[in-house]
Amino acid sequence: RGDTKALPGPTSSYGRDRLADPKLTEMRFNLKRAPRRARPGANVTQMHYARRGLVTPEMEYIAIRENQRLETYPEPLSRQHPGESFGAATPRVITPEFVRDEVARGRAIIPSNINHPESEPMIIGRNFLVKINANIGNSALSSGIAEEVEKMTWAIRWGGDTVMDLSTGKNIHETREWIVRNSPVPIGTVPIYQALEKVDGRAEELTWEIFRDTLVEQCEQGVDYFTIHAGVLLRYIPLTARRMTGIVSRGGSILAKWCLAHHKENFLYTRFEDICEIMKAYDVAFSLGDGLRPGSGFDANDEAQMGELATLGELTRIAWRHDVQVMIEGPGHVPMHMIRENMDLQLKLCHEAPFYTLGPLTTDIAPGYDHITS
Repeated sequence: RGDTKALPGPTSSYGRDRLADPKLTEMRFNLKRAPRRARPGANVTQMHYARRGLVTPEMEYIAIRENQRLETYPEPLSRQHPGESFGAATPRVITPEFVRDEVARGRAIIPSNINHPESEPMIIGRNFLVKINANIGNSALSSGIAEEVEKMTWAIRWGGDTVMDLSTGKNIHETREWIVRNSPVPIGTVPIYQALEKVDGRAEELTWEIFRDTLVEQCEQGVDYFTIHAGVLLRYIPLTARRMTGIVSRGGSILAKWCLAHHKENFLYTRFEDICEIMKAYDVAFSLGDGLRPGSGFDANDEAQMGELATLGELTRIAWRHDVQVMIEGPGHVPMHMIRENMDLQLKLCHEAPFYTLGPLTTDIAPGYDHITS
């Protein structure tokens, strides 16, 4: 579209250091293509084009792809089960214009980083087919690059529509490069995980500069969406003291520890506009993380969770001002009779942005069996 430019190489300090390290030569993916970024003053997000009435090739592809599944399984996909649809209404035929309209309204997102051309365009939203995410990632104790690529391959083969790389071990940069380069589906990450590794696991030593460099590094590798825990505010943290299971989100606990150590507001919240500026230059979507999600049915829909949800709605509006795509990460442990309340509030507070739920898990007594309890 002529709105991006090739960069001479990685522009993040960490990315340049990894590229210059001769010890990593054998491990590195030999990519010949230079990373790209929006031209100065340009916005390259799918939402930006959609709001200007432009149907992109990605939107056309998505319409064809969604219709193929609808044509293959017309009867089960058109059947309405008893219950609440919360306003969702998938048309019998998906048109490119319908895709454009849903993206423009913020009710659907197309995670499609300009540096991930290997990915086939797909859409996440209430008026489209349900999408499933699969999590992979190495740790300090296990798994190398080959194992993670194999995990990704099997996750996609068995129906994963997106994959999140939640690596926390060694060589995160190189592992992610191999995953992205081999993935035909969007890849998501939680950048605060890698930023924490850069300060040797000491949350109080995190800085905006380290986090920003990590964002740019991952944008230039081709990560399609970031989980950003910008709603964990200092004033919400004391509300978790009365919980049965406290803060169970890893990203949420990292930011809570930083806020309490410095007695300052979450820097992801105070720097949110700066994050938007970075993400719109590469078309990376937000998954606004629910760092205060409930870890037990007892804590479901409490003041901390709902306070954060309201803040995520506020941040959604800010991201949309920049034409950056947003989905909202959802809980978590929620008893079945409380799901409707949670859903109604999410639609109201977050302006119908897609709700990417981690379940919800309707019982606490089956850890390790989320595929059954969600």
